[in-house]
Amino acid sequence: MVIPLAPPTILARLRAETRPYHDAIEQNEFNQAVAAGSPSVAATARFLAKMYGFLVPYEAQLRQHAAALGPAWEIPARQRAHLILADLHVAAAELPLCPAMPPLATLPQLLGAMYVVEGSTLGGQVLARQLAKSNIDYTTYFTGYGDQTGPRWKTFCQLLEAAATPATAAAIVQSASETFQHLASWLTRP
Repeated sequence: MVIPLAPPTILARLRAETRPYHDAIEQNEFNQAVAAGSPSVAATARFLAKMYGFLVPYEAQLRQHAAALGPAWEIPARQRAHLILADLHVAAAELPLCPAMPPLATLPQLLGAMYVVEGSTLGGQVLARQLAKSNIDYTTYFTGYGDQTGPRWKTFCQLLEAAATPATAAAIVQSASETFQHLASWLTRP
């Protein structure tokens, strides 16, 4: 008797199917410098400015879908672009916005993008420590949610598992892949 295997969870699919795009995004100038132990203030500021340009339109879509997602998703607390302005001490008008965002019109598309952006808070904790070792004081954004980063990620994962259905899983994974690709392209754009 053959016992059918359960389909992989949405998180397992996301980790497996977006791995090449996740790995590719880490090849940008900033991440390579951090990995080599030689981040510069200029590369960090450029990276943060690019992240701001990506987060502003993403967060606008997130706010538009907040009611549909519900209060458990803590959408107001997941807004982090303003932290970059605090790090860089610049006005929002001084930073360019990403002109080519991935599609974020549906809940599955937004959930895929959230996987990428929320997941970055975990890596940000590591980056904040590495920047501090290099005496680079741009760590507000990278600190993420502080001591709530782990618990907030866990909550996000639980909510995502509950929200994903067999009918929406492929769209969520596709959106996460496209989000990684659009972000990687934006980060390397002059």
